[in-house]
Parts: sequence; C-alpha cells; structure tokens
Amino acid sequence: MALYFRFSAKILLIFLFLAGFHRESHAQDYYGSTYTYKPVSLGITFAPNMSWHRYGTGVDIEKKWEIGYGYGLLADFGLSENYYLATGFLINNLKSTVDVGPDQLSTTYRTQYVEVPFGIKLKSTQRYYRSYYGQFGFTGGVRIAGDKEIEDMGRQEFEAKTFRLGLAIGGGIEWQLDHKLSMVTGLTFNNGFTEILDDGYGKPKDSYLAFNFAIFF
Repeated sequence: MALYFRFSAKILLIFLFLAGFHRESHAQDYYGSTYTYKPVSLGITFAPNMSWHRYGTGVDIEKKWEIGYGYGLLADFGLSENYYLATGFLINNLKSTVDVGPDQLSTTYRTQYVEVPFGIKLKSTQRYYRSYYGQFGFTGGVRIAGDKEIEDMGRQEFEAKTFRLGLAIGGGIEWQLDHKLSMVTGLTFNNGFTEILDDGYGKPKDSYLAFNFAIFF
C-alpha cells in the first residue's frame, strides 16, 4: 500500500510539473509571439469627428465645433515590416457653426466629401499582440453635398468649393485579434489648407479631429 501511494505521489508531481510547464510556455508564447508580416491589408472604418472653421487674423467671428462622422474602406500596402503606404476611400461628413454678420446670426454648415487619403504609416514591432503606429500624409476630397442652416431661416443651399485638400497627422494602436484580423484605434488631426466657401466671409478653411476605429482583414 505504501508503495502504491509513493508511486501515485510521483505521478501527481509529474502531472503538476507538466501542467505548470504548459501554462508557462503558453504565457511566453502569448506575450512574446508576433504574427507574420502581411504585405497588403484591407479594412473598413468608422470615424466620428469634431470639425470647425478657421479664419484669417483680424476676422472677428465666433466659431463652434460640431460632431460629424466618416466611414469607408482603408488599405495598407507594406514596404517592409514597419513601413506602409496608407490609402483608402472615405465618405466624410463635416459640420461646423459660426456666428456672422451684424446681427451675429448663428449659421451651421454641413458638407459631405468623397475623400482619398494618402500617407506613410510607421508601425512599431509587435509585442503582446499589439503595435503602435504613426501616420503622416494628405487627403484629397470632392464635395458631393452641402447645405447651411441659418438661425430662424431654416436650411438652404450654399456655394461651396468643389475640392478640399488637407494635411493629416495621427497615431494609435493596432490590436492583433488573430492571424488575419486586427483592430485599429487612434486619432487623426486633419488641417484643411484650401478655402471651402465661395460666399463665406473671411475666406474660411476647415479642420477636424477624427477618432478612428477600423477592422483590417
């Protein structure tokens, strides 16, 4: 009987040792592994934004930011493991409010653009199934809709510029969900450098801050 218990104890110790080794190796694999480099990644995005108008110096206009949103497709083309060309096809809705005129009437502008971003994305080496990125580039947009709503006067069409160009800079985190699926969260500041209104006082330009959420496949 004593021999039986000693044998059982040895078997139990071996089992516990192997179980602990398996957990340790699994933990090391989880925290140390990286997925293989993908030369091309395609994804979908939804990006709420806060946008506002900018005016030149000496123009006394009260400006207010408003909430808009963008959505569409994204594509990353790998140059190497850490360097990518980033582009896509987006529908971007911008909204902002200004108080203009001698009566300081509040006017809310809504514009919708088809945009194509183009930039360089720099990614860190992946650790703990996540990597960090920074991105710098440009966006080119074509207006497809727009209106303005003047206080106590309702909505009406307005003369908006057809094209919008902007300088974009941002960054965030890419979370690896499995070997072919990743999620991106980040921020992008887009500074427009073309005028957006034909009938606007003070030759306004617009800027926005976007909160980026994307899934890459």
